[in-house]
Amino acid sequence: MPDRLTQDRAEPDGAPERNRDLQIAQEQAYLSVLYDRLDGMREYAKNRLKAVLLETGGTPQARTERESFSQLYNEDLSKYDAAEHGLCFGRIDLEVDATDSTDSVAAGVGETRYIGRLGILDEKDDYETLLLDWRAPLARPFYLATTATPDGVIRRRHIRSRNRKVTAINDEYLDLDAARRAGTSGGDGGVGSESALLAALNAARTGHMNDIVETIQTEQDAIIRSEHKSVLVVQGGPGTGKTAVALHRAAYLLYTYRQQLAKSGVLIIGPNATFLDYIGQVLPSLGETGVLLSTIGDLYPGVKATREDSLRAGEVKGSTAILEVLKQAVRDRQEIPADPIRLAFDGYPVLLDRKIATRARGRARSSRRPHNLARPIFASSVIDALTEQLAQTMGADLSGGQSLLSGTDLAEIRDEMKSDPAVQAAIGRLWPILAPQDVLADLFADPKRLDRVASSLAPADRAELVRDDDGEFSAADAPLLDELAELLGVDDTEDRERARRRWRAQLAEAQDALDILTGSAPQDLEDELDPEILMAYDLIDASQLAERQDVRARQTTAERAAGDRTWTYGHVIVDEAQELSEMAWRMVMRRIPNRWITVVGDVAQTGDPAGASSWQSMLEPYVAQRWKLTELTVNYRTPAEIMAVAADVLAAIDPGTAVPRSVRESGHAPRAIRVTAAELPTALADSVAAEHGPGTTAVIAPHDLVPELSGLAAESVRVLTVHDVKGLEFDGVYLVEPHRILDESPRGLNDLYVALTRATQRLTVVHTEALPPVLGALA
Repeated sequence: MPDRLTQDRAEPDGAPERNRDLQIAQEQAYLSVLYDRLDGMREYAKNRLKAVLLETGGTPQARTERESFSQLYNEDLSKYDAAEHGLCFGRIDLEVDATDSTDSVAAGVGETRYIGRLGILDEKDDYETLLLDWRAPLARPFYLATTATPDGVIRRRHIRSRNRKVTAINDEYLDLDAARRAGTSGGDGGVGSESALLAALNAARTGHMNDIVETIQTEQDAIIRSEHKSVLVVQGGPGTGKTAVALHRAAYLLYTYRQQLAKSGVLIIGPNATFLDYIGQVLPSLGETGVLLSTIGDLYPGVKATREDSLRAGEVKGSTAILEVLKQAVRDRQEIPADPIRLAFDGYPVLLDRKIATRARGRARSSRRPHNLARPIFASSVIDALTEQLAQTMGADLSGGQSLLSGTDLAEIRDEMKSDPAVQAAIGRLWPILAPQDVLADLFADPKRLDRVASSLAPADRAELVRDDDGEFSAADAPLLDELAELLGVDDTEDRERARRRWRAQLAEAQDALDILTGSAPQDLEDELDPEILMAYDLIDASQLAERQDVRARQTTAERAAGDRTWTYGHVIVDEAQELSEMAWRMVMRRIPNRWITVVGDVAQTGDPAGASSWQSMLEPYVAQRWKLTELTVNYRTPAEIMAVAADVLAAIDPGTAVPRSVRESGHAPRAIRVTAAELPTALADSVAAEHGPGTTAVIAPHDLVPELSGLAAESVRVLTVHDVKGLEFDGVYLVEPHRILDESPRGLNDLYVALTRATQRLTVVHTEALPPVLGALA
């Protein structure tokens, strides 16, 4: 690091705390240097981007390079803008290296490292490091050093700033001798400043998650930087920072494996759109914008999950037992005519009967190709049979019964039949080109078809699946559509032929243009043909000119991936992963063939009946034993007073599960208010109005009560179901009718546990009936 702030680094014996203002001024001077350098980097990127956008023409390679540079500079600008707030948040002072013979040893000064949101080098001083990216290996002691294992760190300093101004510093001495010299009691033995951590935990919520880059704790850092290259499971109870860890892991992996992941991308899957909106600013604040965020319901391109299934319908769709139903649904569309289909070709009758169709279907199925890709085999077999039938009719030798048509004649008949509308219509009726959306919608809208292909399901379960075909799909439908896409395949023969025709047309236009340029040359020039004079065709040919007219859309990796069902990612992060069904896991695994996945969740919070009861049952079909379990044990969100109530619910779910240890108390004891059913809306509104303070408030209610209570919603007050609050946190929570939350799902206890643990400060339970026994602590 550059030799700045030497006076502060030396920390002479007896440096008093009253010099805090001086130290803040010194940190301000350094911070100003960093922001000056950041401004220079931003200006350079802007100028280079402007220059690239002004360039035109050139070879295809030159255009590709310009697109790459344009994306690079745009990403740099996004990164610099993201680092504007809290650019530098920490510093570590290291003990003197005894092997160092420089003047710093004599002065008693060790190395100082500043930690921030991105790395900054000093171009004027041999590219010395001014600021370390928090993800760099040299920055790791900032998060890991303790008094027991200081890792060479004497002092850790948290630097808080706002609008480029240092507002506070907080020191933690990990060397007790240095602490005594500074007049303090030393470190607290933890990682990170306790006051910095508690300030972040007690701050009012804004409705969006903030990054935790300044206060990452030891067990969190170990997971963020884990080098495990298969499935890494992050199990943790409420408030343990699972989501924050997952997002910071995404940022770390993109930093460490930039070249690999920039091309393939990172996919983050969350439980619902509210959750994705809540976490949406975290990665941009860390300088990462190339990540695709999606729910399972929206992961299938072109489909948005807007329909809501019954709990039982979702459970049936989520089980792998539905696989056989989907296979049979596709086979059901491969028809055999009950009566022969009568066709006329060149005035001669031909019959497409059961025998021809059955033989053709057998050949197509035996190819083991997906339905749409097997269709040409079916069509070819039908046309061969009809050609043979027609040949017997048209050219049979009356005496010998042999056809008089030659092989060439038969080939011509086949070619004509391939383009005959009536023949193609008949083939399309028996073996149609199918789209996943049509197959699924038709299946669920037709009880008779459903009974025919889903005999393996109980009649009551089949009845749960029946619905009108209104073009809407549910979140549980997306994995089924994905499975159908695999069973159907995509026949892109026509698309490829259209592309070839378009290219031939472009090529012809380019050649015409070159011919015009050549023909417009003066006659005397053409006659003399001076070899020193270059003509248009000397510089470019028709192929190159046609390529230059090809307009390419500029898309990020995430944008390209979002529209491509077959895209495979470099890394996938699944949050609230306990909610994923068996079918959803099949959908996810198709998108990550290398199986490098971070799975984040808590099986004690599983609310979906189709969700996980154990990680082993969900993961081992795909990775066997190649998955690693890590755990987060410290509860940073839920105060101890609320966790004492939730602990009884957790014990009812699984007596063997340890309760996450809360790091703080809020000073607000949870309370219960009993009212009559008629009083409920008014009493709740009065209580929210009287007690709603800074931050956010959630009213968590059973599904059927949400519409009735929706009038309570305001800018910072939201009325939500348990499903809606998965992964979220609020300053205050009003939990309404807990007995009905228990009753509305087979996993009601899990839902109640989730609802109880969303609050960071205050919890109020409002009920009309006696409290359930598991909430006895509130009685």
